[in-house]
Amino acid sequence: MIFNPLLAYKAVLEQKEFKLISQYINQNYGIKLPDHKRIMLQGRLINRLIKLNFTSFKEYTNYVFSEQGKLTELPNMIDFISTNKTDFFREAVHFKFLKDIIIPEFMSTPKSQPMRIWSAACSSGEEPYSIAMAANDVINTNSRFDFTIFGTDISNRMLEKAQKAIYPLKSTIIIPLETKKKYLLKSKDSGKNEVRIKKELRDKLSFMWHNLMDKEYEINQEFDVIFCRNVLIYFSKEDQMQVLQNLIKKLKPYGYLFLGHSESITNMNLPLENVSQTVFKKIIRS
Repeated sequence: MIFNPLLAYKAVLEQKEFKLISQYINQNYGIKLPDHKRIMLQGRLINRLIKLNFTSFKEYTNYVFSEQGKLTELPNMIDFISTNKTDFFREAVHFKFLKDIIIPEFMSTPKSQPMRIWSAACSSGEEPYSIAMAANDVINTNSRFDFTIFGTDISNRMLEKAQKAIYPLKSTIIIPLETKKKYLLKSKDSGKNEVRIKKELRDKLSFMWHNLMDKEYEINQEFDVIFCRNVLIYFSKEDQMQVLQNLIKKLKPYGYLFLGHSESITNMNLPLENVSQTVFKKIIRS
């Protein structure tokens, strides 16, 4: 039978298949997909049906949850389901706090290693590169300071973008002109309105796939600073607690955790002290 892509375009994500997908995503990745997200999800996954020559979401779900599908298609489905809204210097007060408060504090005591920063749920890289720009400004004035940034996400597609570090010129409007001159390179192809992050910053970053919902984090290092912003809002309270506890385990004593401005840890009884707007410092309880 010849595949007709028009049939795929007309496919409807029925409640049964939507429930299968939403329950699996929630249980394994913590992302909530309420009923009103069904049409949005249908629109995002239509291209996967066409790519795989399926004409119905029943065919698609049967495949994606098969043993073969979990290996080959599940990562693609996660890529299309995960929310990847991000911008350079989003919530700018956080980068100022990092540069003006945390880094000087870090430099005030002798350190044998660079400052280690983790951008959890880094999406396409705008957050970790914004961190790098802010931190590298300090290196330009004080050569004793150094840093590394570790970026993780559940979307392989976003991680690939982050590693390439190529962005539309229009997405850099918010970056101050002097910062652009120091850290961005315009494409040599005049037909492409793109920029690339300079190599001196790219070399400070490493990226890895990671699921914040894992019971234990197989990351063999601790961090001075962790950014995990605008992620917990998609999780249940129970899952938020589990993620925060795991993040705190990877945070050095008196290290800093950044959350999004709409996120709260009120009544969670965590070893964190609120030191600024959704900025928390790990405390050691006796």
